[in-house]
Amino acid sequence: MRIICLGTGPFAVPALRALVGAGHDVLQVITRPPRGRKGDPPAPMAAAASELGLPVWAPESINLPESQQRLRELNGELLVVCDYGEILKDATLALTTHGGINLHGSLLPRYRGAAPVQWAVLNGDTHTGNTVIQMTPGLDAGPILGQQTLAIDPDETAGELESRLATAGAELTLQVVAQLANGTAVGQPQDKSQATKALRLDKAAGLVDWSASAEVIKNRVRGLHPWPRAYTFWRRESQPAVRLVLDRVSIADTSTADPPGTVLESGKHLLIATGSGVIEIHQLQPAGKRSMTAAEYLRGAPIAVGDSFGNEVV
Repeated sequence: MRIICLGTGPFAVPALRALVGAGHDVLQVITRPPRGRKGDPPAPMAAAASELGLPVWAPESINLPESQQRLRELNGELLVVCDYGEILKDATLALTTHGGINLHGSLLPRYRGAAPVQWAVLNGDTHTGNTVIQMTPGLDAGPILGQQTLAIDPDETAGELESRLATAGAELTLQVVAQLANGTAVGQPQDKSQATKALRLDKAAGLVDWSASAEVIKNRVRGLHPWPRAYTFWRRESQPAVRLVLDRVSIADTSTADPPGTVLESGKHLLIATGSGVIEIHQLQPAGKRSMTAAEYLRGAPIAVGDSFGNEVV
């Protein structure tokens, strides 16, 4: 099939490689324009396309008349969209024989939006999956053409889960493309009453609220890794607070009546009281330094039992 791929981030790369490997004619790879500083590495999808010898195009908007004209000239049969970053209008979707399909990292209609994998982990879900939909102008709202379910490991980070979903989703995408090619694809409408949103996250989402339960805090650390990452402040008397990024934690098999955020143990283990239960910090990154084990950090940082973690300002 003559395919035009639209994607920017790493989630889209396995699907692109799978389409090329299966012998489909990928006419063009379209990504969002670079937003970083000059000299930054190219977006993952652009880098993969260049490696595969495919042409890369980064229009300011795929819905502009000049962009639509270029799509029309490509004479593609199908738009395959994943991790792209712009909603396609009806007029854009109409420029190929089969319109567009989108690979989304959730069991739609659950987690429509920009951060489905992160929210699945943040909410402590035990299962998630991928969905391929026939695209419509609505946000992740089109008919379902294919779906697969994956279990979430209780210690898995969002980054680790996303990598597994991307690999599995590539195979699902191939299956749907084959069904479209032979005319056997059947779309199932989504149940709008079950729809939930997966809003985009920002750095402010990373601040740990120690009054939450140990389970909620553990899921926040997992769900925000590798970005924007969970963080807290070690509050020191008569000294500036120290910002600590939390990379790996677990729920300790103990309890306490101490106020949330209180340091309960600081030596072989770094234990912190929460609103319900106790968190052990295993891996952290102090501001301006590399990520390290808690034991490594404690050898040079005089965190004491009774100190507190929390907001920068008490």
